[in-house]
Amino acid sequence: MKALLLTAPSRLEYVDFPDPTPAADEVVVRIHACGICGSDIHGWDGSSGRRLPPLIMGHEASGEIIATGPRVTSWQTGDRVTFDSTISCGTCRSCQAGAVNLCENRRVVGVSPVEYKQHGAFAGQLAIPARILYRLPDSLPYDQAAMVEPVSIAVHAVQRTKIAPGSTAVVIGSGMIGLLVIQALRWAGAKNVVAVDLADNRLALASQLGATHTINSGRADAAAEVARITAGVGADTAFEVVGFTPTLNLAIAVLKRGGTCVLVGNLSPKTQDFPLQAVVTKELSLLGSCSSAGEYPLCLDLIARGVINVQPMIETVAPLADGAGWFAKLSAKDGGKYMKVILAP
Repeated sequence: MKALLLTAPSRLEYVDFPDPTPAADEVVVRIHACGICGSDIHGWDGSSGRRLPPLIMGHEASGEIIATGPRVTSWQTGDRVTFDSTISCGTCRSCQAGAVNLCENRRVVGVSPVEYKQHGAFAGQLAIPARILYRLPDSLPYDQAAMVEPVSIAVHAVQRTKIAPGSTAVVIGSGMIGLLVIQALRWAGAKNVVAVDLADNRLALASQLGATHTINSGRADAAAEVARITAGVGADTAFEVVGFTPTLNLAIAVLKRGGTCVLVGNLSPKTQDFPLQAVVTKELSLLGSCSSAGEYPLCLDLIARGVINVQPMIETVAPLADGAGWFAKLSAKDGGKYMKVILAP
């Protein structure tokens, strides 16, 4: 098969690679679509330390089963599927409690930290455990199905806290996950959804996808604007979807007393400055949100029914052979102008 192989930091090669053989509890999926994640970009350039070469990256994927292991009985060749980006063990305390995202033995598809190497889906085929597969709705095309992983992150984050009808939520960051969080908030019942970003084009898309208010924080005092929108009270919830000190501080600043901040952004391994006094004196709740925990069936249904619209966020579907060029474009200074790029083997 052909694969896009990371051979050194910032170097991808389109190579021949051995076809995978399924283990007893695995299937082999012919990959039809695989999205480039922001974490792939930070792995590609070596900055995250979690994509040590040589490695086939890619974890946002969909395809069809072409082979099954001898212990697989619930799937057959030809089934259209996607799969969780996290390979959970299914036996540890977290898995038994349903928190598969917190699996004590978790491996992530397309990732290779020091502890393990797990080849991913920037390839013609991928062997994957049958227990993490999900069936695609018949009407859902492969490129949109490949978006289910980021959708599940957004839905999981929104479900980390109760969204009361008539409430106000602020989303700090209108990138891919932020735009999906905005849509998930409207689905969950938030009345006002305030999108905050530095890019007018992203704020325009946020408005198109359900944000009731948009704020360019480079030109306006976002906390003051949220106070104005909420008649001086502040937001009920805030979602920090960037992962840096200024955006963390802003997410806390926009909250009402007793409000909740859900922390989703995770770009930098460095310690961020934390406004402890504001959290204590306003008695705020801070919730981390990691990946997703079984929300794929719900999210596939939301996408298929158009409740969460992923099509406007798909920049292009490009051949896998063009992948190296797209990584270079996405990592450039103006790479933020692009939305989701999906590679098709």
